[in-house]
Amino acid sequence: MFDFGKWTTAFNDLLLGVMPAWAATLIECVLIAVAILGAYTVLALFYILYERKLCAWFQCRLGPMRVGKWGLLQVFADMFKILIKEIISIKDTDKFLFRLAPFIVIISSVTMLACLPWGNGLQIINYNIGIFFILAVSSVGVLGILLAGWSSNNKYTLIGAMRSGAQMVSYEISLGLSIITIVVFAGTMNITELVMEQESAWFLFRGHIPAIIAFLIYIVAATAETNRGPFDLPEAEHELVAGYHTEYSGITFGFYYLAEYLNLFIVSGIASLMFLGGWMPFHVPGWDAFNNIMNYIPSIVWFVGKSFFISFIIIWFKWTFPRVRIDQLLSFEWKYLMPLSLANLILMAVFVALGWHF
Repeated sequence: MFDFGKWTTAFNDLLLGVMPAWAATLIECVLIAVAILGAYTVLALFYILYERKLCAWFQCRLGPMRVGKWGLLQVFADMFKILIKEIISIKDTDKFLFRLAPFIVIISSVTMLACLPWGNGLQIINYNIGIFFILAVSSVGVLGILLAGWSSNNKYTLIGAMRSGAQMVSYEISLGLSIITIVVFAGTMNITELVMEQESAWFLFRGHIPAIIAFLIYIVAATAETNRGPFDLPEAEHELVAGYHTEYSGITFGFYYLAEYLNLFIVSGIASLMFLGGWMPFHVPGWDAFNNIMNYIPSIVWFVGKSFFISFIIIWFKWTFPRVRIDQLLSFEWKYLMPLSLANLILMAVFVALGWHF
């Protein structure tokens, strides 16, 4: 499999050959920042069209078709529209916190995106506690949502923010426990090592029953964590208008809109990393010819393809199941999902200790 690290190393050596180390580092940081923001924008635009087309397919209709061929330019039209819309200043709001809240959500989302390994040698941050870092950063985003609801001085936004806070804090427990279950199996929190451990077979297949249970728990918890249907209680239109971002307009509303879709890709990317091998190809032990063919597919294609597949499942949930009540949502987490996650973690520890895995 091609190692993109050769390109990045060669580029770094080229810069160091013509300029001081601090200047090379500065240029590399700027290029990485531009690449992250570019990927952020492109992925958000793609996911908006992706969900619209999948929704239309589920409902036996065409979806956006008017702007561009097959409606492909509709998302660009929406983007330009939201950029030129007026940012309305609401009376009696906490203006500093009101303006700060969207940036907290965006910063949390962009930081998590930067931690994901896109391919072999295509990783920006590689801590030895990378998974712990991702979980820590993901918990910051809820602060932006709570601040948005509280600072808007609106009862609907406040209720939406409190719902979102309760929901995200609750389901973070099950989501984290399902990730820790795989960490126990792998024996490392380093993201690169997690991927390399799945060279012979993905954890979903090697981890036996506990890995499958952890995967199912993760999908449900990630759906709730990203405020996606049927767990989209913070944005229940028939109750709360638009939830915590009711009072936002223009690009400030766009920040929340983009972050919602990028968080969908991020949780899907983490799922592909923890359970489906990340950028690692599909290998079958003993099938050398088949494995060599799989290695010809670029690693970035594997990672993005797996992430889109997980996103498809989460979008499928939204357009299949009806929205649940808030009491049902929280009861499901605290009475069923969290105890099951704890029991599954203990089961995985037993399997690892006794060697009952592939």
